[in-house]
Amino acid sequence: MRRTLAMVLGVCTALAVGTATAAEVLHRDTPSVGGVAAPASRVPVKKEAVTTAQREQPAPRGQVWPVGAEEAGKLEAAQTTLGYVGTRKAATFRYPGADYVKVHFTRLALLPGDYLTIAKPDGSESRRYDGKLLEGLGDTVNGLLGESAGTWAMSVTGDTALVRLHLADDLLGVRGSLAELGVTVDRVARGFTPAERAAKRKADDQRKRELARDGREESVCGGDDKADAVCYKTTDPVMYRQSKAVARLLINGTELCTAWRVGPNNRLMTNHHCFTTSEEAAETEVWFNYQCAKCGGYDVFRPTKVWAAQVLATDKRLDYTLFSVDDFAAIQQYGYLQLDVRAPAKGEQLYIPQNPSGEPTMIAASNDADRQGNCQVVDPAYDGYDTDTDASYYCDTEGGSSGSPVLSRATNKVIALHHFGGCPNSGVRIDQIYQAIGRLL
Repeated sequence: MRRTLAMVLGVCTALAVGTATAAEVLHRDTPSVGGVAAPASRVPVKKEAVTTAQREQPAPRGQVWPVGAEEAGKLEAAQTTLGYVGTRKAATFRYPGADYVKVHFTRLALLPGDYLTIAKPDGSESRRYDGKLLEGLGDTVNGLLGESAGTWAMSVTGDTALVRLHLADDLLGVRGSLAELGVTVDRVARGFTPAERAAKRKADDQRKRELARDGREESVCGGDDKADAVCYKTTDPVMYRQSKAVARLLINGTELCTAWRVGPNNRLMTNHHCFTTSEEAAETEVWFNYQCAKCGGYDVFRPTKVWAAQVLATDKRLDYTLFSVDDFAAIQQYGYLQLDVRAPAKGEQLYIPQNPSGEPTMIAASNDADRQGNCQVVDPAYDGYDTDTDASYYCDTEGGSSGSPVLSRATNKVIALHHFGGCPNSGVRIDQIYQAIGRLL
């Protein structure tokens, strides 16, 4: 106890030297609620074609453009402090109609035994963050007195997040003197409300009409033939099972892409234009099992969320990023995809499991733009960022589908990495990517 008291006094002395502006990097969280939950509410939204927010010039052959990270929501300012002295111990952040809420900390400085929870009000989804102020005193003092950009907590699914500070018994009677410690939330990311989604869709449709006047079509080619992944559960169980290896990415709080497990090890793949560095990966959530419970329904299962971790390889020309995740054991149950390392064949039938516009996983397998009604390879040597790097198709995709796997229906293996819209849409051929990453798988 004398050793602990001395450490506390040392910290107090250090705090007296300067004001804490941003303390302690947020430690990675661990779920405090486990298991499979009942389906969470999904806001009913009519599925329509949504244009992409990010455009680039078409490649030399074909009218294509990369589908960038789709906008998922908005940032809201917040100046909320939960602390030890004269401040509240809980705060509720609610944005009616939003499909997720995600808080950002500039400070998380807690004593051992104290912790923070971020949860849905009913407790069905909860994360715990432990303070480690007294572990490594020198590093702690530097963290307390230094500048920091802060960090994001894992999101809470739904429109409300309850942030609560839990204090251990104050056996030493010192917590009351540590006014500089506590938790500060400076901003909140949250999903669009139904009204905001409708306004965004209206603006996107207008942009689509403007593009059509120039002879360019949207990434949904003709009618939108995508369907919820669960619609294939009985009609094509292999296709449905493969979709389980696909995940929604929530990047830096408000941007969306798609990723998927490649092989049995801790390896996932998305596009280079989604993120490129381990620092960006550390602010990226990876949502598995974000799927509808019923075909055409509005209930989704509670996703299993993990953090992206390390970028292992990335390349702009072939538009891929290979990365790992924290807590790999939590997502192993969803399986993985294998690579079909060969040139695609013209007319080969395809399907694309994806998270278009951040929606629960959908599959594009049929298309009214193809004569036979099934997605298929239009050109196996199509120009992407370079000559003949891609395979093209009319499978329907949208913003947020970037990084999706393109699978052959003959082998149920990945033959391309989707990245371009434009009708035809296209993906980077996996045989070209494999030459660069095969040794890392």
